[in-house]
Amino acid sequence: MKRFAALLLVAFAVTARAQGLPTRDGMATLAPILAKVMPAVVNIAVLQKSPEEQNPLMRDPFFRRFFGAPEEAEPQVAAGSGVIVDAKNGYVITNAHVVKDAEQIQVTLRDNRRLPAKLVGSDPGTDIALVKIAPENLVELKFGDSDALQVGDFVIAIGNPFGIGQTATSGIVSALGRSGLSVEGYEHFIQTDASINPGNSGGALVNLKGELVGINSAIIGPSGGNVGIGFAVPSVLARAVMVQLERYGEVRRGRLGITMQDAVGGTEGAVIVDVQPNSPAAAAGLRKGDVVTALDGRPVRGAAELRARLAVVPVGETVELRVLEKGETRTLKARIGEIEAAAGTGQAIPELPGAELQNAQSGKERGVLVVRVASGSPALSYGLRSGDVIVGVNQRRVNTIAELRKRLRGSRRLALNVVRGDFLLTIQIK
Repeated sequence: MKRFAALLLVAFAVTARAQGLPTRDGMATLAPILAKVMPAVVNIAVLQKSPEEQNPLMRDPFFRRFFGAPEEAEPQVAAGSGVIVDAKNGYVITNAHVVKDAEQIQVTLRDNRRLPAKLVGSDPGTDIALVKIAPENLVELKFGDSDALQVGDFVIAIGNPFGIGQTATSGIVSALGRSGLSVEGYEHFIQTDASINPGNSGGALVNLKGELVGINSAIIGPSGGNVGIGFAVPSVLARAVMVQLERYGEVRRGRLGITMQDAVGGTEGAVIVDVQPNSPAAAAGLRKGDVVTALDGRPVRGAAELRARLAVVPVGETVELRVLEKGETRTLKARIGEIEAAAGTGQAIPELPGAELQNAQSGKERGVLVVRVASGSPALSYGLRSGDVIVGVNQRRVNTIAELRKRLRGSRRLALNVVRGDFLLTIQIK
């Protein structure tokens, strides 16, 4: 094992020198890169509502008489990391789960300055959020091209694990385009063996040029500890989300009108298995059996990647699709359409405060249709939107409002399985 570690160190040094990295005493070092990068990585402390305050029953005066008012409950403090990506405007990217249910947000810089932060917007679907601090003497981290990453590239993860202070770990890109982790709905992760531990969430994954290629998001391990499998949201995806959060305060997703799955037989791409009538996809000329191999000139490896990238394209924008059909390649352009708004009145339930619901009409996806979501409500903060169709709770199917209420009352950990436009996503509510 020691011999292997020594050989790995030598290989790293040779590779690093070949890429023009600085050396000290004849050995390659990452110190100059970190000196440039680490001032742009911050600690984020969040004061959250207590679990009692978040319980919809505690808003009922009858229950407060017996269980105590929310004002008496102790708030919770959570910590994570963030990355300054726009020094001029004071924008900091982090994870949506880091700032979820935040009442107050405080950012601590590398030079120990502590600044109050305002939440600009959050997108649970990609686990990306944007906060804003006073733009005073800040250092920003430049975006790199995550699409240029290859398995085996060296990367560095920077964050604030366990709240002990800023820490850097190194490793390689272990895999690309990972999905199916049930973290949120639009999964297209970079996998790395660089140590990512609790508190690193929202921190930076950088390449050896000191460029931001990912936002650390998820870990797999016992009790959330690192076991050499960590995940980051690609910078290309994070940047697209940031643009919409800055502009709208949320990601306004559209609709292409397709159902897709991974290509088989060693072919990369996403196979179209269904095209909805009168949809933007149908108007563009997409057909069942087509294999989408590129979106806007960038290769598409599989269905999860195509879903994730389409999910951050604003309504009204035109995308270019490279399609393989019966061995021939053609290029199509499609304009992203709006998701049809739900019509009529709905039923309110205490388990999802702020949402009005209907049993989905025949001819549509079976489930519970979200007719309306009240501004500033818990349902809105969860990430529910008008037009969503709730089809499950904790991966268990629901077809009616009655079934939904039963599932919501029957579990301590709750995640909604929701169809939104072309996409099936998971929304964590508890």
